[in-house]
Amino acid sequence: MAPIQDPTLLEGVTVLDLSRNLPGPATSLILQQMGATIVKLEPPHGDDAKSMPMLYQALNSQKQIVTADFRTAEGIQILKDHAAKADVLIDGFRPGVMAEMGCGYDTLKAANSRLVMCCITGYGQQGPLAEKAGHDINYMALSGVLAGLQTANGDIPVPAVQFGDLLGGTAYAVQGILAALLKAQRTGQGSLVDVSMTHNLWKQNIMPESMEQMWVMLSGKPARHQDDLLSGGLACYNVYRTADNRHLAVGSLEHKFWKVACEAMGKPEWAGIHWSRGAMPGTPQAREMLDNMRALIATQPLAHWEQVFASVDACITPVLTRAEVKTRGLLRAG
Repeated sequence: MAPIQDPTLLEGVTVLDLSRNLPGPATSLILQQMGATIVKLEPPHGDDAKSMPMLYQALNSQKQIVTADFRTAEGIQILKDHAAKADVLIDGFRPGVMAEMGCGYDTLKAANSRLVMCCITGYGQQGPLAEKAGHDINYMALSGVLAGLQTANGDIPVPAVQFGDLLGGTAYAVQGILAALLKAQRTGQGSLVDVSMTHNLWKQNIMPESMEQMWVMLSGKPARHQDDLLSGGLACYNVYRTADNRHLAVGSLEHKFWKVACEAMGKPEWAGIHWSRGAMPGTPQAREMLDNMRALIATQPLAHWEQVFASVDACITPVLTRAEVKTRGLLRAG
């Protein structure tokens, strides 16, 4: 991963990372990219992610790796010694495991009052699911987010990006840790940061819930999936298949963008068929406009549409593969 922040922001901060696999190591990687020193404490057999060497290297190659067997008194003492000197500890165990080892937050804080301890779990430290095992797909399923990816024919895809691990886990962990470090700087007191990947994913439903409420207000009935403003009910906000079986993402949600897009496509007469002009999802006008857009975009390959919209500010972009993102150099390096 390329650096994402000023690499001097967290100079002097030491992070003790006990986590494995993806959410915790990705958290400490981001902190490292901000300048923190990372000490990763691994069991004798190593991080489980070593079974996927490319992933392990991407997350951990620049970290200081220390081995400790937590089943022994010596291993526990190594953990405590490092925690006594650390500013941050990242824990990816199930709830209660650290306490069972004699390394609960209260114990570690007694030796280091400024310690920030971040616990990343699937379902939080308490609650009916706290002791349950899970993976990214489970967190997405139980948060309502996976259902929100349902296709028009009712299928639910398996996402290639781990939204639960990285958005519900890593992103919230970084936020919580930075806020807790600020508090420790101000007060001299550390904090326990409880990160539940499922709870944090559930918070991301703010837009679907708002759109659902808006739809009920406008139509008097619940929206079907793929039939509201942002999930596929509009021609101006949708994904279309091109003639060469690629895809074009149209995000012309505001009328000013839609008007420009219609002109670029040679269809200025379509400009008035827009949700802000009364063509709300589900209306005959909106359905006809969707069909017309699908038919038009399907007549030409993706390269054609890229050329059409290259100099047009209409929020319309090709759907790129990961390889294309790299080769085209569209994103800022570093």
